[in-house]
Amino acid sequence: MRVGVLASGNGSTFQALVDALNVEGSPATVTTLVCNVPGAYVLERAAKAGVEAVVIDHSRYTTRADYDARVADELASRATNLVCLAGYMRLVTQVFLARFPGAVLNVHPALLPSFPGLHAPRQALAARVTITGCTVHYVDEGTDTGPIIAQASVPVLPDDDAASLTARIQREERRLFPAVVKAVATGRVTLEGRRVIRREVIA
Repeated sequence: MRVGVLASGNGSTFQALVDALNVEGSPATVTTLVCNVPGAYVLERAAKAGVEAVVIDHSRYTTRADYDARVADELASRATNLVCLAGYMRLVTQVFLARFPGAVLNVHPALLPSFPGLHAPRQALAARVTITGCTVHYVDEGTDTGPIIAQASVPVLPDDDAASLTARIQREERRLFPAVVKAVATGRVTLEGRRVIRREVIA
């Protein structure tokens, strides 16, 4: 399976996907990176990993739909089967989702449906919860509202701040996201309507 990754920043999740997937015998391979921010560090990661990178500056497009159509064209031209959002700081539109039906995944730093949107670790701290975590889900037009595939829990410690909690959540994200991609690539996870069919536990 050919995986395209959309990313906007540092690219640590992109790196985790590449490290886990771009190895001999993997059922999925990261073949393309699309970045919407010129100069983002994720582009250096792609270059070092030998992954083709395409920069498409969203600020040059007047509408989200026009931008998403261009991104979809780039990925489709490279025979992309699955799209992973990895620190991608944009909501995707139906224009994009229609091109990759049931084939767009995201990882979010909270146990959805709790704490959707931006700054989820801060939201968790403000709510004084004792457990948070991360969620890998299919993407729909809402904000972190797509069908949930797998989750991993992370304790919130008494002395946590946003930085320390985020760091622990990210460790789980980097473990869980590649595992889910492999499960999707091998048919162990499928989507029927909005129902996720899991043929094994992903933990």
